Amino acid sequence: MRVSEIYSLDIYSDNGQYLGEVRDAIVDLEKGEVSRILMEEWKNAGEEEVRRMLQQKSILFKNIKNIGDVVLVSAVGGMPKNNPSSSSAELSDLANR
Repeated sequence: MRVSEIYSLDIYSDNGQYLGEVRDAIVDLEKGEVSRILMEEWKNAGEEEVRRMLQQKSILFKNIKNIGDVVLVSAVGGMPKNNPSSSSAELSDLANR
């Protein structure tokens, strides 16, 4: 599946909660894989906005359970908002790119 095929898909938790829509993705070029999907566009975001997006409007790709007509994520680890899997080192690294 191509990353472009998941854009605009609705995102739901596995307990049925609507989370948003896929608007962008972060690709780890060293590993050649998607690391996060974003519910807001990354383009032209300042450092503070990037931090907010990574903490509140992104989902780790490893927490995606299924992609079909919608993106289904794990309700436990996949939920945005104060995402505990977002280490400050990762946030700093991504915000400074």
